[in-house]
Amino acid sequence: MKQALTLPRLKAMKSQKKLIAMLTAYDHPSAMLSEEAGVDVILVGDSLGNVVLGYDTTVPVTLDDMIYHTRAVVRGAPHTFIVTDMPFATYRLGPEGTLRNAARIMREGGAHAVKLEGGSELSEEIRLLTSAGIPVMGHIGLTPQSVYQIGGYKVQGKSNEEAEKLLQDAKALEQAGAFAIVLELVTEELATAVTHSIGIPTIGIGAGRGCDGQVLVYHDLLRYGSGIRDKKFVRSYANVGDTIRSAITAYVDEVKTKAFPEEKHVFPLDNISVQNISTKLYGGEGK
Repeated sequence: MKQALTLPRLKAMKSQKKLIAMLTAYDHPSAMLSEEAGVDVILVGDSLGNVVLGYDTTVPVTLDDMIYHTRAVVRGAPHTFIVTDMPFATYRLGPEGTLRNAARIMREGGAHAVKLEGGSELSEEIRLLTSAGIPVMGHIGLTPQSVYQIGGYKVQGKSNEEAEKLLQDAKALEQAGAFAIVLELVTEELATAVTHSIGIPTIGIGAGRGCDGQVLVYHDLLRYGSGIRDKKFVRSYANVGDTIRSAITAYVDEVKTKAFPEEKHVFPLDNISVQNISTKLYGGEGK
């Protein structure tokens, strides 16, 4: 039976040069399939706002949303290390508020760790959470919860100033106690430099080949949905959206043309039951 990664084993994968495969999942069946496929880490991402709940950004996602979906994922993947995003405005609240919200994700959701977006400004909160026994994964580069502030979904770290800031943020997150850092939409050269400069794993999404692992969104990997946009940094390994749409279309057509259900799909009565029903409906056999 597969055993969930522990933090020491996860951190050791970096020194052992064993790459980390992380995937988002938002419900029981996606978590179950991810675990069966051998994913190392499942992220219950607040990207569920975009791909599951239909929002334009992750900002409207609530703490209750995250806890609800985390519970489903935990039931589906009981032997996988599970990290849950703390959604917008549930941290940076000061010690009491941040700790209370992170504790709810762990206690009510069953996650093994939480993920926070931001750099060195989160150092104090990360120290607080880790000292309380709550493991923290960092997230720098493109931070979707700040999409309005940073002016859209664009590659980070292109200028010397941005690169230096991101490098310092990574070091600060490590010093504060983060066990790993997601690097999102960062130039490959910078992501590689960050990876080499810190002792904890980096997990890239749109950050090139030099990270210690990769993460993709479940729906992007499978093209599961309608109108999935092509992204430069994503590889899709299947197109289940088209398969599902075609199957539903065939079902609708068969219902409307009476091709479904067929005789093999129905449950006939035995002869005695037929006679009883005939008597009740028509007042006797043969009428």
